[in-house]
Amino acid sequence: MISTDRLDYRLPPELVAQEPAARRDGSRLLVVDRATRGISHRMFGELPGCLRAGDTLFRNTASVLPARLHGRRPTGGKIECFLLRRCAEPQGRLEAWHCLVRPARKLPVGEIFEVAGGALSGVVAADLGGGAALVRFSSPSGETVADVANRFGDIPLPPYIFRKDGSRSEQDRERYQTVYADRARQVAVAAPTAGLHFTEGLLGEIKALGVRTADLTLHVGLGTFRPISTATVEAHPIHGELYEIPAETQRALFPPLSGRRIAVGTTSARAIEDFLADHAAPLGRSHASEARLYIHPPRAFRGVDALITNFHQPRSTLLCLVAAFLAPGSADGVDWLMDIYAEAVSRRYRFFSYGDAMLVT
Repeated sequence: MISTDRLDYRLPPELVAQEPAARRDGSRLLVVDRATRGISHRMFGELPGCLRAGDTLFRNTASVLPARLHGRRPTGGKIECFLLRRCAEPQGRLEAWHCLVRPARKLPVGEIFEVAGGALSGVVAADLGGGAALVRFSSPSGETVADVANRFGDIPLPPYIFRKDGSRSEQDRERYQTVYADRARQVAVAAPTAGLHFTEGLLGEIKALGVRTADLTLHVGLGTFRPISTATVEAHPIHGELYEIPAETQRALFPPLSGRRIAVGTTSARAIEDFLADHAAPLGRSHASEARLYIHPPRAFRGVDALITNFHQPRSTLLCLVAAFLAPGSADGVDWLMDIYAEAVSRRYRFFSYGDAMLVT
């Protein structure tokens, strides 16, 4: 058993990035070579120098919905409704969503409210526990909930990024989104942050090297921010996340392979490993499922040869995944990862969603 305390580390508050780098590819890149245990320090714009012809980058193209909506109860009291996921196809002007509602004690089952100045009306249809509720929305104008969210909603920045009301909202709408996000697939409540460092120009350089890209979609959920609350890593109840892998992307995971399979982010890695846990060959059709796989040491990886990732929060399941990748089949990656993070802290790397990146080869 692995004690969760082993995934804790000291992080000076000023190293939590509150703003993105001036340029997406202007962030720093810590490169770890697993074979030699060597570490080098580069800029993300130098990533092409770490790649080889025949490699494939697996990218999560999920787009972030501006899911944080503000509204009022009939009494005039302010509320917040955070859209998590749509439950079913709309029925006329009605849509049902799983949401976080605040303050939950003032929004019991049957309570009505409006958001975005009346663009949507909502009624709490069921209490799902923990502040979550099933909400049925209607729109006087016939707009979808997503349409209203895109006009009036705030980008759901992580809790460690602080903003005054409305400040930097336009910059965050652009920068808390990858340049290759599929805007028709607004299914994430958090960005796949390892992809935030790529620019169109950098992707062009990578393509010119003979490096391919393969896309998938994982619906990043709030569970990604939930710390491990149990004494041991293994006892933590892992969250589920929906994902889809097209047939073409599936084929890129199986031999014949011309190079390395490089996961851009833990979300891509989780989707790939969940798929390969149940499938020994491409399906010949798109595959949709829910990732319930909990990746922690001493797990080995079946479909990821290198990993691009940001620096993650202490005591998180994302640290578990990276530790497992550093030393597949053993628990040695836990202490090694903490040593790497200690060096990143000493060199003043920027941490978390808007922070710097790491490449593990």
